[in-house]
Amino acid sequence: MAGFSIFMNEVLSQSDHEYLKQMKLHNFKGVFTSMHIPEDDASQYHERLLALAKTTKSLGLKLMIDISNDALEQAGFSLQNLKALRSIGVTGLRMDYGISMQKIAEISHEMTVSLNASTLTSDEITELQNADADFKNLEAWHNYYPRPETGLGREWFEQKNNQLKHWGFKVVAFVAGDANLRGPLYQGLPTLEEHRYQNPLAAELDLLQLGVDEVYVGDGGLSNKTQEQHQEYYQNRIVVLHAKKFDMSSEVHKLVFQTHEQRQDVARDVIRSEEAREQCDFVVEPRKKQKRSYGSITLDNQLYGRYMGELQIIKNELSADEKVNVVAEICSKDRGLLRWIEPGQKFRIEDGE
Repeated sequence: MAGFSIFMNEVLSQSDHEYLKQMKLHNFKGVFTSMHIPEDDASQYHERLLALAKTTKSLGLKLMIDISNDALEQAGFSLQNLKALRSIGVTGLRMDYGISMQKIAEISHEMTVSLNASTLTSDEITELQNADADFKNLEAWHNYYPRPETGLGREWFEQKNNQLKHWGFKVVAFVAGDANLRGPLYQGLPTLEEHRYQNPLAAELDLLQLGVDEVYVGDGGLSNKTQEQHQEYYQNRIVVLHAKKFDMSSEVHKLVFQTHEQRQDVARDVIRSEEAREQCDFVVEPRKKQKRSYGSITLDNQLYGRYMGELQIIKNELSADEKVNVVAEICSKDRGLLRWIEPGQKFRIEDGE
């Protein structure tokens, strides 16, 4: 992910400062905030923006502000004096309704401007061209959608991104967070509706595949586990999966809860561990057979002969097999990550309890 959100509905707390530092350490590059959320008291934005911008500037983080002209003026700033905003550490403005294409073109010569990716039209592009906008400083940011069932659909989103790319825009979109969800609905802030309750990393990888250049967390927080997943994926190319274990011996626990590597010859129905069978130096006794559901972690027992110790994660539902023990299951939140385990991809199973 490129960035995350910090909202100004409250005074920036010490925990907010720590969160900003922590996200910077996890390789996040930018912060998004909004100055026209109906539930907020806009008169409080001035001091809160100064505090947020001071911190992002000190950490070397970009700061994109979603604005309306009225909210900006209520906070003591103006589009007529962009130098004041730049001086405190604001690096970009996201503009929507009520600001003319002529004004946006003028501002694009002084700082980054993001436009509403979902509603941008060819006529507006023509207006910007005629107004001599600096397109190198223009970006297209999609909305996030607090209300369930109002997020964008996949097919339309992909078509829109192709159009935006044709116009030469960098495209940015949002995934929902999994901590400190934004009120008043607390239902996540994704761009795509199908991502609303998904693992943020899985949603991010999906957005990148759909032509998005940068992904921001819409909500106010990522859990520590998700931050770890993000860091491990981008720094070490390891997919971290959390699992609920069933009753198991210490030997089975050691074999399951470690770093594995998917075989190069990818199976249709399962993710196969390259190493587990060779590492299995004990007898795996048969257990009561169980149906193998999506996300189940299985271990072949001694009835499978030379396959004893084969560890698999189920991708397509399979029937029960007396030769296969179901020993754990990937937590529901992380199952969306399974599709991103590629040939030769390392993945680590951690105890999710």
